[in-house]
Amino acid sequence: MAFDFKKAQKQFYKPKNKPEIIVIPPMNYAAVRGCGDPNEENGAYQQAIHILYAISYTLKMSYKGSRKIKGFFEYVVPPLEGFWWQENGADYTQKDAFHWISVIRLPDFITEDDFTWAIAEASRKKKLDCSSAEFLTIEEGLCVQMMHFGPFDTEAVSIAAMDNFIAAQGYRNDLTNTRLHHEIYLSDARRIPPEKWKTVIRHPIQKSL
Repeated sequence: MAFDFKKAQKQFYKPKNKPEIIVIPPMNYAAVRGCGDPNEENGAYQQAIHILYAISYTLKMSYKGSRKIKGFFEYVVPPLEGFWWQENGADYTQKDAFHWISVIRLPDFITEDDFTWAIAEASRKKKLDCSSAEFLTIEEGLCVQMMHFGPFDTEAVSIAAMDNFIAAQGYRNDLTNTRLHHEIYLSDARRIPPEKWKTVIRHPIQKSL
């Protein structure tokens, strides 16, 4: 049976719908950076997603071709994730002001050499320029997270619950230009109505002074 990160590491992908504190270890990702409204049809964000899935499935299916990756085992491609910020504070109604790093997690056995090969292979096979993708390692460390149910525009309710929880526990947010608002998308927005979407929301925190 193929390894499934969501099932094997539930602490990272299936939190409860109430805040909890967790330490996130370093993880490797396929990543594409950009800015602008994620809902723009055929916009930069939509293109980034196409690139990430092209590379991720090229790596997943590599064992059927000539590329033999050391330590490879069959796995389910992990869910799409995103790190988000705005230069002048968070105004979620101004979607064209978003900066983002769209990512899909990579198994630890994938090396940077394997990733470079996958960029070239996906570009060739899919006739898609994947050169904007990068191999990115992120160590989030100490965080608060919870499961958010519903559309993205109602995330402020869950974020407020997280803020209240960490304050009561003696922590504060540590959102910076390197420690970012993080979302993990567990629902297929093309097939499931917004009121049933499930999204992990994660914020970096630190002890209050």
